[in-house]
Amino acid sequence: MNTHQWINLIIEKLWNWWVSIIRMLPNFLLAVLVLLAFLMVARLFRRWVTNLAQKLSKSPSLAGLFGTMAYMIILLTGLSFALSILQLDKAVNSILAGAGILGLVVGFAFQDLSSNFISGIFITFKKPFDVGDTVETNGYLGKVEAIELRSTTIRTFQGLHVMIPNKEIFMKPMINYSLTPERRIELEFDVPANADLGLTEEKIKAVLEQVPQLGKEKGKEPKVYFTAMAGTAVKATVWTWIKTHQDVSYMATRHEIISKVMQILRNPPQQPSQQ
Repeated sequence: MNTHQWINLIIEKLWNWWVSIIRMLPNFLLAVLVLLAFLMVARLFRRWVTNLAQKLSKSPSLAGLFGTMAYMIILLTGLSFALSILQLDKAVNSILAGAGILGLVVGFAFQDLSSNFISGIFITFKKPFDVGDTVETNGYLGKVEAIELRSTTIRTFQGLHVMIPNKEIFMKPMINYSLTPERRIELEFDVPANADLGLTEEKIKAVLEQVPQLGKEKGKEPKVYFTAMAGTAVKATVWTWIKTHQDVSYMATRHEIISKVMQILRNPPQQPSQQ
């Protein structure tokens, strides 16, 4: 082919492209309008989903996540329609296939992150605990300070901030002391064998009646049980209920109970001597 033929071929190709562009111009304008319409709808839907998720979960991070997911789904749907209008169905199929493969790769690469993320969603909606609750999990006892999608922050009563992955909380046992208004204390004491057990029991119950945090209603009043003989002593178990779930009050009440009971046991009432 000579130079003239090459020039004619190039001009013909350019002309065909120009004709194709002119023919596709209405489709291109329609695709742009469709994409802009989906963009506006996606913004409105994101705002609505965010507000709804905020009301249901009370979690700004989770609400923002669902809002962003709704926004991306609608925007990708609009992009798919726009590409279909431009007769680029093969590109749509390629994008969907690539997104699926990318999702699998990301899922395998970040299994732990995905598990923590999903567990965080379940915790946010199921609400086994809330910010401010006193909980014990994974060997830590303290107050919940923050619930995020990846981890939960607990401040122990030693003042330490512990960030526990949500997967560990979701899959392991957890005690939420804030869910129960009462908590039972069980304490063991040694009573001298020569003490008057009946009078000792009465005095212990009387002194525990003076502790305001203890339950007084029927079935929750302090109880004393003598459980075994141990040499020159009798094993006594004191059962009583505390009306608070606060850990500091729990420890303070234990301290008060032990102090009052020990005051009696230092000088227990003796059995009357037999003539």
